[in-house]
Amino acid sequence: MILIPAIDLKNGKCVRLRQGLINDETIFSDNPLKMAEKWIKKGARRIHLVDLDGAFDGKPANSSIIKDITKTFPNTPIQIGGGIRSIDVANSYIEAGVSYLIIGTMAITNPEFVGELCLKFPGKIIVGLDANNGFVATCGWTKKTNVSVLSIVNKLKEYGVSYIIYTDIARDGMMAGMNIKYTDKLANSTSVPVIASGGLSNMEDIYTLKKYNNPNIAGAITGRAIYEGAIDFVKAQEFLDAN
Repeated sequence: MILIPAIDLKNGKCVRLRQGLINDETIFSDNPLKMAEKWIKKGARRIHLVDLDGAFDGKPANSSIIKDITKTFPNTPIQIGGGIRSIDVANSYIEAGVSYLIIGTMAITNPEFVGELCLKFPGKIIVGLDANNGFVATCGWTKKTNVSVLSIVNKLKEYGVSYIIYTDIARDGMMAGMNIKYTDKLANSTSVPVIASGGLSNMEDIYTLKKYNNPNIAGAITGRAIYEGAIDFVKAQEFLDAN
């Protein structure tokens, strides 16, 4: 299991939101490239990028920063989400060296798009399921749906999705602990590897996640906890490697 640092981009800066609310942000750096370098030097094996402006507006807004990161760190897998709603945008990121594309809104509103991407870019498509009370939200978490997370995982497997990122919106950025029980339930319901996200707050969360010993939970995304020092990234990854 790997720990994946999150770099959320808004207006060219590295920020963290609380529960995905665009007006409730904390700016951690005005240099996302340096932030990526920091986590990679600490041993990060993958970087999670989110174009928040893209997620809300439906089109990429921080592409130049993302491409700078992939160019500077070609040996570190980069996964990017936010505003990927066309083949052209997806292609531009793959050409720039992005390892994985995270599809959120379009996976719900136009699931055939996910299938098309999986055919065009095999092994490079992740679906982000961002949910409240088990139901998916779209468009930067601003629109609720009646689609349950568990109802669509089998279809994602058929398409050939490489990973599922499950985020509990209510816990994201709140430092209140992860919804590990539901993450485990989701991981048991599909053969697609699951990456946990939302609410990772301290080492106890990591201990608990590891206690479930679910081989289908491939990693966990961490944001505010490592930025504020509640989790020592190096020690946390060492623990996951040793256990």
